[in-house]
Amino acid sequence: MILAIRWVPAVLWMAVIYYFSSKTGDDLDGWLDVLHRWLPALQSFDFGHFISYLVLSWTFVWAFRPKRLTLAVMLGIVLLCFLYGITDEYHQSFVPRRSVSLMDLRNDVIGAAVGMALLHIPPLRRLYARAVDAKYY
Repeated sequence: MILAIRWVPAVLWMAVIYYFSSKTGDDLDGWLDVLHRWLPALQSFDFGHFISYLVLSWTFVWAFRPKRLTLAVMLGIVLLCFLYGITDEYHQSFVPRRSVSLMDLRNDVIGAAVGMALLHIPPLRRLYARAVDAKYY
Protein backbone atom coordinates (compact mmCIF):
# COMPACT_ATOMS: atom_id res chain seq x y z
CA MET A 1 0.00 0.00 0.00
CA ILE A 2 2.74 2.49 0.93
CA LEU A 3 4.51 1.64 -2.32
CA ALA A 4 1.43 2.67 -4.32
CA ILE A 5 1.04 5.92 -2.38
CA ARG A 6 4.58 6.95 -3.33
CA TRP A 7 3.52 6.85 -7.00
CA VAL A 8 0.59 9.25 -6.52
CA PRO A 9 2.63 12.45 -7.16
CA ALA A 10 4.15 10.99 -10.35
CA VAL A 11 0.78 9.84 -11.69
CA LEU A 12 -0.85 13.17 -10.82
CA TRP A 13 1.98 15.12 -12.46
CA MET A 14 1.76 12.96 -15.59
CA ALA A 15 -1.96 13.80 -15.66
CA VAL A 16 -1.12 17.51 -15.43
CA ILE A 17 1.30 17.16 -18.36
CA TYR A 18 -1.36 15.25 -20.32
CA TYR A 19 -3.92 17.98 -19.59
CA PHE A 20 -1.65 20.77 -20.80
CA SER A 21 -0.71 18.70 -23.86
CA SER A 22 -4.37 18.64 -24.83
CA LYS A 23 -4.47 22.46 -24.99
CA THR A 24 -3.84 24.24 -28.27
CA GLY A 25 -0.68 26.23 -28.76
CA ASP A 26 -2.72 29.44 -28.63
CA ASP A 27 -3.95 28.56 -25.13
CA LEU A 28 -0.40 28.20 -23.82
CA ASP A 29 1.86 30.62 -25.68
CA GLY A 30 1.02 33.93 -23.99
CA TRP A 31 3.59 33.88 -21.20
CA LEU A 32 6.30 32.37 -23.41
CA ASP A 33 6.20 35.40 -25.73
CA VAL A 34 7.27 37.68 -22.87
CA LEU A 35 10.09 35.33 -21.87
CA HIS A 36 11.32 35.03 -25.46
CA ARG A 37 11.31 38.83 -25.82
CA TRP A 38 13.63 39.09 -22.79
CA LEU A 39 15.81 36.15 -23.85
CA PRO A 40 15.69 35.98 -27.66
CA ALA A 41 18.50 33.39 -27.78
CA LEU A 42 16.06 30.92 -26.21
CA GLN A 43 13.41 31.16 -28.95
CA SER A 44 13.35 27.38 -29.50
CA PHE A 45 13.57 26.58 -25.80
CA ASP A 46 10.20 25.79 -24.24
CA PHE A 47 10.37 26.38 -20.50
CA GLY A 48 6.98 24.72 -20.02
CA HIS A 49 8.40 21.38 -21.12
CA PHE A 50 11.63 22.01 -19.21
CA ILE A 51 9.90 22.72 -15.88
CA SER A 52 7.28 19.99 -16.37
CA TYR A 53 9.88 17.29 -16.84
CA LEU A 54 12.17 18.61 -14.12
CA VAL A 55 9.26 18.16 -11.72
CA LEU A 56 8.40 14.77 -13.27
CA SER A 57 11.95 13.56 -12.64
CA TRP A 58 11.62 14.52 -8.96
CA THR A 59 8.29 12.70 -8.68
CA PHE A 60 9.91 9.60 -10.17
CA VAL A 61 12.74 9.84 -7.63
CA TRP A 62 10.13 10.08 -4.89
CA ALA A 63 8.28 7.05 -6.27
CA PHE A 64 11.38 4.85 -6.50
CA ARG A 65 13.11 6.36 -3.44
CA PRO A 66 16.51 4.79 -4.01
CA LYS A 67 18.85 4.88 -1.02
CA ARG A 68 21.60 6.27 -3.26
CA LEU A 69 21.24 8.49 -6.30
CA THR A 70 23.75 6.69 -8.46
CA LEU A 71 24.44 7.56 -12.08
CA ALA A 72 22.48 4.48 -13.16
CA VAL A 73 19.44 5.56 -11.12
CA MET A 74 19.58 9.09 -12.50
CA LEU A 75 19.98 7.89 -16.09
CA GLY A 76 17.07 5.50 -15.58
CA ILE A 77 14.85 8.34 -14.37
CA VAL A 78 15.88 10.56 -17.29
CA LEU A 79 15.09 7.63 -19.60
CA LEU A 80 11.63 7.26 -18.04
CA CYS A 81 11.02 10.97 -18.56
CA PHE A 82 12.20 10.65 -22.17
CA LEU A 83 9.80 7.75 -22.76
CA TYR A 84 6.91 9.69 -21.23
CA GLY A 85 7.94 12.66 -23.39
CA ILE A 86 7.58 10.47 -26.48
CA THR A 87 4.03 9.56 -25.44
CA ASP A 88 3.36 13.25 -24.74
CA GLU A 89 4.49 14.24 -28.25
CA TYR A 90 2.41 11.44 -29.75
CA HIS A 91 -0.62 12.69 -27.82
CA GLN A 92 0.02 16.24 -29.07
CA SER A 93 -0.11 14.99 -32.67
CA PHE A 94 -3.88 14.56 -32.21
CA VAL A 95 -4.47 18.03 -30.74
CA PRO A 96 -5.49 20.78 -33.20
CA ARG A 97 -2.71 23.32 -33.86
CA ARG A 98 -0.19 21.16 -31.98
CA SER A 99 2.41 18.94 -33.56
CA VAL A 100 5.21 16.56 -32.69
CA SER A 101 8.38 18.47 -31.88
CA LEU A 102 11.83 17.05 -31.35
CA MET A 103 12.76 20.36 -29.72
CA ASP A 104 10.06 19.79 -27.09
CA LEU A 105 11.41 16.28 -26.49
CA ARG A 106 14.91 17.78 -26.18
CA ASN A 107 13.58 20.25 -23.58
CA ASP A 108 11.89 17.39 -21.71
CA VAL A 109 15.17 15.51 -21.43
CA ILE A 110 17.12 18.65 -20.46
CA GLY A 111 14.57 19.36 -17.72
CA ALA A 112 14.79 15.81 -16.37
CA ALA A 113 18.61 15.87 -16.46
CA VAL A 114 18.73 19.23 -14.67
CA GLY A 115 16.29 17.84 -12.10
CA MET A 116 18.69 15.00 -11.40
CA ALA A 117 21.70 17.36 -11.31
CA LEU A 118 19.95 19.66 -8.83
CA LEU A 119 19.64 16.75 -6.41
CA HIS A 120 23.42 16.85 -6.09
CA ILE A 121 23.37 20.32 -4.56
CA PRO A 122 24.21 19.63 -0.90
CA PRO A 123 21.08 21.12 0.75
CA LEU A 124 18.77 19.29 -1.68
CA ARG A 125 20.78 16.09 -1.32
CA ARG A 126 20.48 16.26 2.48
CA LEU A 127 16.75 16.96 2.23
CA TYR A 128 16.31 13.92 -0.01
CA ALA A 129 18.42 11.73 2.29
CA ARG A 130 16.29 12.75 5.29
CA ALA A 131 13.08 12.00 3.39
CA VAL A 132 14.29 8.54 2.36
CA ASP A 133 15.39 7.65 5.87
CA ALA A 134 12.19 8.93 7.49
CA LYS A 135 10.51 6.24 9.59
CA TYR A 136 6.96 7.17 8.61
CA TYR A 137 7.47 6.43 4.90
